[in-house]
Amino acid sequence: MSIIENLKWRYATKKFDTTKLLSEEKLNILKEAFNLTALSYGLQTLKLVVVEDKDTRENLLECSYGQRQVADASHLLVLCIQTEINNDDVNEHFDTIKEVRNTPDAILEPFKAQLKSTLNKMPTEKKFDWATKQAYIALGNLLTVCAVEGIDSCPMEGFIPEDLDKALRLKKHGLNSVLMLPVGYRAEDDMFADFKKVRKKLSETVIDL
Repeated sequence: MSIIENLKWRYATKKFDTTKLLSEEKLNILKEAFNLTALSYGLQTLKLVVVEDKDTRENLLECSYGQRQVADASHLLVLCIQTEINNDDVNEHFDTIKEVRNTPDAILEPFKAQLKSTLNKMPTEKKFDWATKQAYIALGNLLTVCAVEGIDSCPMEGFIPEDLDKALRLKKHGLNSVLMLPVGYRAEDDMFADFKKVRKKLSETVIDL
């Protein structure tokens, strides 16, 4: 299928086939796609938590308003932001640039100082809002990759982050959950799979100047 046909094929899967699991290859593609997401400054303040264990996911139903996709999908992906974003993240990022590209310090230092200044002046609430927006960028990337790879998915904001964080013990990893994405394969009797896409006409959503 073409990329447009792939995107028409995807939908927010309401019912997963519990007998079908993602292969290790497909799962690794999603992990790599997450890691390759285009993010602000190239600074990766996100983490992807992959939950496979069925019992763990069954226990997450209470904080997910009983949405069965969480437990019935092949895997549950949880997109998280760091509870702390500071100069250490900037230093690590530029150390990696230097290692990968062998870029001289003379070139890197001004950009490093500028980024530190930007983050240090940013109020904590705004900083976490910025990081959360990065998580949505990653989610969009994952949804597209899922469509291309023939993987069904269901983007979810409908859960109680504090309870999910506690259940998955995310605090010990310095993380706060932001979004969930159950992934797997649609059940044959999911009636939503055959619903036609409802979208405005391109002329109503795109302005050519």
